[in-house]
Amino acid sequence: MIGAGGIGGYLGARLAEAGGDVSFIARGAHLQAMRRAGLRIQSDIGNVFLPSVSASDAPADIGPVDLVIFAVKLYDSEKAAAALGPLISRNTRIVTLQNGIDSVATLGRHVPGDQVIGGATYLSAFIKQPGEVVHAGGLRHILVGGHREPLIKDLQALCDRAVGLELKPVADIDNVLWEKFVTLAAFSGGTSLMRSGIGPILDDPEARIFVEQLRDEGMAVAAAAGHPMAEGFEGRVMTRWTAFPPNVKSSMANDLERGKPIEVAWLSGRMHELGIKFGIATPGHTAVFRALHLYAAGAAPLAVSNQCSLGG
Repeated sequence: MIGAGGIGGYLGARLAEAGGDVSFIARGAHLQAMRRAGLRIQSDIGNVFLPSVSASDAPADIGPVDLVIFAVKLYDSEKAAAALGPLISRNTRIVTLQNGIDSVATLGRHVPGDQVIGGATYLSAFIKQPGEVVHAGGLRHILVGGHREPLIKDLQALCDRAVGLELKPVADIDNVLWEKFVTLAAFSGGTSLMRSGIGPILDDPEARIFVEQLRDEGMAVAAAAGHPMAEGFEGRVMTRWTAFPPNVKSSMANDLERGKPIEVAWLSGRMHELGIKFGIATPGHTAVFRALHLYAAGAAPLAVSNQCSLGG
């Protein structure tokens, strides 16, 4: 697992619990906690405690592996991809479960492209504290390409033994990635800008209009890019959003609240960029991108001690 945060930590723990030989590439306090006291998963479908895990910040400590699951934040992609070398043999496959539509291309700049397999998940999880990950819900499906790859079939069999995971190999992963991109860009942009879980947003008529506008702008951009959403997309989006507990926010919203870097440039920012390229108006995504760009690198601007107020 490259990245032991929300998704990487949760998936890795479930796969290890099911009997997989799993190693984690992590860093900082989270890595130190995992080395000292293992990895804990808090989940409504069953907690997991791995008292001892294989974890390092150096891929060379682990050496060549059969399968890499690449789950780092998008802003860390280039650096993490450039460090993959010690893990890769000719038979290794790399499955990316990142957000956005650029992950496969990014990895292809650093490892042989025919070894990279796109993937998508709608699971929601986040680091509660170093060494502990909270599974916040979402759909259990993991969609991946490489449906003819033996390693993907092996991963599918392992997921079948794991609690709460279901791997679905697909023939056309590009359309899957675009569908997730449109869905997630709206979800991330809406919950981040409105500082709210998805439930209250969908219950409030004005907030719901905005998140649906983000969805519809994404649909228009995807169609212009040659990836129109299949019939029934709006219903599938609502199923995904309502599958979460009402208080669930996107990982970007959680990172924003914690003062961490956020993926806005690869989500609403990418929609804004593609809208310009294809001549599609994206006022909602453009507003999200410009409003949150101030926080893209993390840490809210320092408050001014001598504040002034206008208007009484």
